[in-house]
Amino acid sequence: MHIFHVPGMNCGGCLRAITRAVQALDPQAKVDADLEARTVKVTSRQSEALLLNALSNGGYPAQSLAHSAA
Repeated sequence: MHIFHVPGMNCGGCLRAITRAVQALDPQAKVDADLEARTVKVTSRQSEALLLNALSNGGYPAQSLAHSAA
């Protein structure tokens, strides 16, 4: 699992756009978000770098907060 801080995410529309961007890279990815904290948890087999690139290309530059094997 990868955890990202996405400063520009503040509504459900943002979350849908982020989910589309991640799932365009990995259709099986699971995306969970905390809009108040502006964090996104992504469960994916893709690398952190590829996920960060997908988020940025989708209009939501992000910072990595954590990575775990779970």
